[in-house]
This record gives sequence, C-alpha cells and structure tokens, in this order.
Amino acid sequence: MSRSAAVLPAALLAAALALSGCGSSTGDRGLSGAGIGAAAGTAVGVVTGLGIVEGALIGAGVGGLTGVLTDEDTIDLGDPWWK
Repeated sequence: MSRSAAVLPAALLAAALALSGCGSSTGDRGLSGAGIGAAAGTAVGVVTGLGIVEGALIGAGVGGLTGVLTDEDTIDLGDPWWK
C-alpha cells in the first residue's frame, strides 16, 4: 500500500471522530457519530480492501461510541440536522 493510500483512511477516521459531536443529548451525539462513522468507515473499507460492510460497521461503532462517551463541552458542533 502506498503512503497516500495509508494516510487517507487515517484522515477519514479522524474526521469521523471529530464530527461525531453533533447534538447536545447523549442519544443525538451517539446517532450522529454512528452515521458519520459509518460513512467514513465505508470509504476506509473500500480504500483498504477491508470491505464496505465491515468498514461501515467498524466506523459506526467507533463514531457512535465517541459521540456517547464525549460531552457537549468536549466536542460541540451544534445541533444535528434532524432537529
């Protein structure tokens, strides 16, 4: 794997983690984190050869956990789009 191909998945995962903080309630943050993580994980799965479904599941888990385990004071990106 080339260096640029290895950097892209890491950058996408970092972006998913950073964006997982939408909303103020634990549920909102977990839901937005899971959605963003699934999208990023899908891209990572395609690039790395892991697989689309596996990447999406891993990304959703990581993003959802990040959203649930952080609070609004740690990461605050405003209200989620569904509110």
